[in-house]
Amino acid sequence: MPLDSNLTIELPKLNLQRMEIMLVGDSPLITHKWSEKAKKEMLDKQMKKAKTAKEAKDPERDFQESLYEHPDGGYGFPVIGFKAAAVTACTSVANITKVMARQSFHIDGELAKIIGPAPRKREDMVRIGMGTADIRYRGEFWPWATRLMVIHNANVMSAEQIVNLLNTAGFGVGVGEWRPEKDGQYGRFHVASELEIKKLMEK
Repeated sequence: MPLDSNLTIELPKLNLQRMEIMLVGDSPLITHKWSEKAKKEMLDKQMKKAKTAKEAKDPERDFQESLYEHPDGGYGFPVIGFKAAAVTACTSVANITKVMARQSFHIDGELAKIIGPAPRKREDMVRIGMGTADIRYRGEFWPWATRLMVIHNANVMSAEQIVNLLNTAGFGVGVGEWRPEKDGQYGRFHVASELEIKKLMEK
């Protein structure tokens, strides 16, 4: 069918707005980046390569590899983790669906820079498949805060709704290892007040 040259299509204009949101940690943040060693072991298994003897555990290397280095220096955390937490929190907020949240806002960048002291190395006993125990060495940040640059379609969700969603996510879902979503208590946060932002900016 030929196109009608007289046909005019009008697209509703997206009302895109940007805002910076600062989050403040309410419990320690535990990071666990996929190490090169773990990725290689996974790839070798998928390629059906013969297994080699397990390397001796190196606590310091495991600790360093659990951290996300920020391109501007220091450390960061994947911004997708904060969006995923907000989407999960939709179950606790009226009139906002997960689909709506996924489509109405995005967080710029790949890593949110962590504001706070250098991480400490923590040693934890964990259970992995069939009840087998293992020792994990990971980074822990405490206290911590971060800034998120959010772009949202105000025609779908207001700035106030997004801030409330992130605040709800910080209490009930969290980010990182052993967060509330996974029956833990780590990685909890809240949206910073004006006074908290002022104090953080002064540091």
